[in-house]
Amino acid sequence: MSKRLYEASWSSLRLHSMVPRWLDEGKFGIYTHWGVYSVPACGPNGSWYPYNMYREGTQQYEYHVQHYGHPSKFGYKDFIPMFKAEKFDPDEWAELFKAAGAKFAGPVAEHHDGFSMWDSEVNEWNAARMGPQRDVVGELEKAIRKQGMKFMVAFHHAENWWFYPHWRKEFDTSDPKYSGLYGPIHNQDADHDLEWEEQDPPTREFLEKWKAKIKEVIDKYRPDLIWFDFGLQFVPDKYKQEILAYYFNKAEEWNMEVTICYKGHSVPPGFGIVDYELGRESELTYHRWITDTDIAIGGRWSYIYGIEYKSTTWLIHYLIDNVSKNGYLLLNVGPKANGEIPEPAKKRLLEMGEWLKLNGEAIYGTSPWVTYGEGPTKMKLRGTFTEREEVFYTAEDIRFTTKGNVIYAILLGWPGNGEEVTIKTFRWLHRFNRKTISSVSMLGIDGELQWNLTDKGLKVKMPSQKPCEHAYVLKIQRE
Repeated sequence: MSKRLYEASWSSLRLHSMVPRWLDEGKFGIYTHWGVYSVPACGPNGSWYPYNMYREGTQQYEYHVQHYGHPSKFGYKDFIPMFKAEKFDPDEWAELFKAAGAKFAGPVAEHHDGFSMWDSEVNEWNAARMGPQRDVVGELEKAIRKQGMKFMVAFHHAENWWFYPHWRKEFDTSDPKYSGLYGPIHNQDADHDLEWEEQDPPTREFLEKWKAKIKEVIDKYRPDLIWFDFGLQFVPDKYKQEILAYYFNKAEEWNMEVTICYKGHSVPPGFGIVDYELGRESELTYHRWITDTDIAIGGRWSYIYGIEYKSTTWLIHYLIDNVSKNGYLLLNVGPKANGEIPEPAKKRLLEMGEWLKLNGEAIYGTSPWVTYGEGPTKMKLRGTFTEREEVFYTAEDIRFTTKGNVIYAILLGWPGNGEEVTIKTFRWLHRFNRKTISSVSMLGIDGELQWNLTDKGLKVKMPSQKPCEHAYVLKIQRE
């Protein structure tokens, strides 16, 4: 049977399968924001340091002047020799991500800053020729696949056109010999700072290079998933259609299941997985979706000095909640400039892995049930950037997943040793099919628990001690 060939049109590309089986079964991935911006390590958003260091009045501009001098004297390019990555060990990273329970992982291949993290012939400003002088993407691809995980890459480079102030003639950003890093020179006649929507639209040359970088990574590293940042919305349909057709056709040639992640309506519905940055859905959805969130509080993305981390409980609850609502989780970790993953981040990843080792059957390979959950704690917001709404769950908050003849009821708190829990959602089973449940147990506890299906719901007596921390999985076997 001949392979399908996709044309560069939305009607043809729509025939491509949106969700690979490996992604729907794996649910959880890890990616890394790591690059030249990791050297100054100054927030609030570390990966936006190259943007803000040229803009007076920002925290990162003030930090830059204080520590490195005025940006007219020390530009972003001057950080590159300082980005040595002397402790970068791709196998150590991959082993950690595997131990955390991730099923796919990979790096930001290029951020807005224009510095490619792979051995590129398209862009001379890359990590194999400068800075670390290593093919970071290539080394991670080998290490991640060796651990049995799928490999992903993230691209933010569409924004490179708008990222630097090319009209500020006192800065190196306006020097054509650095255009490979800072992007093509434009808006040279401007006499004031320009907002993104005020700048000239990207040229054909820029868009062709945008496409060429992605094609190069596809050909060299065969990613299973490509994640696109919001800049994809600025790319004309023609170029998006061409790169997706190229990617999907290559996947057919290589017999791979692949997909893309994107934000907003950067592509029409049905061409990949919609991503909610620092946010999630508040209810069960018909469509599959993914959150990209940061392991650090406040979405720092790359490593910064004084970084604070989310609790392991918060991260595990986030994963559980997403999966119960037909979503996935992509968790970011920001390594230090030298390549070390900070110890607090390691600790949380390993704790997530310990929980998943015991309870992963309620996450991996599951489907959402007819309702995502029950309990008093409700999200008021949904979608992108909703993490500003603090949500702390209790023992009365329960999330459901299902697989085969099993319903998993995941308690987001411990009710107490020997306490009785009533799962109210099961009232309808008592009314319509009292014999549908054959047993109830808890993952990590030997033997069956005491239970009774009543008109109030499914009543379950908790064991005399909890099997783990963070969340507790009741396995409800159906006939």
